[in-house]
Amino acid sequence: MTQLRVIHSEPGRTMSKEKTPALDAQVAERIAALVSGVERVIFGKRETVKLCVTGLLARGHILIEDVPGIGKTTLAQGLARSIDCKFSRIQFTSDMLPSDILGVTVLNPKTREFEFRPGPIFAGVVLADEINRTPPKNQSALLEAMSESQVSVDGVTRPLPRPFIVLATQNPIEYEGTYTLPESQLDRFMLRVEMGYPGNEDELHIMRRRDPRAAMAHLEPVLSAGEVAALQEQVPDIHVDDSVARYILAIVQGTRQHEHIQLGASPRAAQEFYEACQAHALVEGRDYVTPDDVKQLAVPALSHRVLVRSREGNLAAAARARARAVYDVVKNTPLPR
Repeated sequence: MTQLRVIHSEPGRTMSKEKTPALDAQVAERIAALVSGVERVIFGKRETVKLCVTGLLARGHILIEDVPGIGKTTLAQGLARSIDCKFSRIQFTSDMLPSDILGVTVLNPKTREFEFRPGPIFAGVVLADEINRTPPKNQSALLEAMSESQVSVDGVTRPLPRPFIVLATQNPIEYEGTYTLPESQLDRFMLRVEMGYPGNEDELHIMRRRDPRAAMAHLEPVLSAGEVAALQEQVPDIHVDDSVARYILAIVQGTRQHEHIQLGASPRAAQEFYEACQAHALVEGRDYVTPDDVKQLAVPALSHRVLVRSREGNLAAAARARARAVYDVVKNTPLPR
């Protein structure tokens, strides 16, 4: 495996708006190639792809709230192929069991010994499709996997592959026959993203494609699983100036004091917001975090972690209310000097 190396700046370096080659050229090129590779199968969604790569490098998980047919499955498959990882899709339904997710221990009639048959959670990239259509007991089955990268079945703990990322989806419009994700589950997602409809030219390109599966079949891995794991190890070394760290904290604390927010972001949210900013800087080709990283990630990192005083009756409207509240906090938080 090729060793990816980050060249660190001086700890006391001040932030600059100039484009300084802060990273080893190979690292920056490989990350850019990863983003571009996924874009070959999901058009016009560069910022969404960057957020997913950010979550991957920060060892976080992504909640995608959007209507069907936008390309959520294609995004997850493209990410898995680009990092040469196993892809698994779990279609959540009301009648499934936790063992359908985690796996089950069965008796082998030939050896007369119990064997563990791993479930679809044992993959590098897991698409948890329509996660809000399954009862809480199945949603909770993901908790240990998402927080500890391991699962426990029949008293035996088994590690999950590295890297490991869950991309969960839910339709924000339909809420009949769904089970609202509890706060404990929402707090396990590092980022929440919306894909939205493609632009005119991108949708025209999608419409004219003869075989959408051909692009996926020809998508070559850009990074190996080992190289992704090496990049994940570099994220904590990305420099965060004290003023920027305090800016992150001020935004988090601002969610606890905003008049329209009933429940603000938790300390876990602050920690993962901080880590996501470090990973985002790496994706952008820098070894230091800027206030722009913080502003770009505030809504994706915090909007699903706050509870607003709203009477909105569906997920889409509630999500917009949460995003507006977090955006208002960011707007009223002074920038670091």
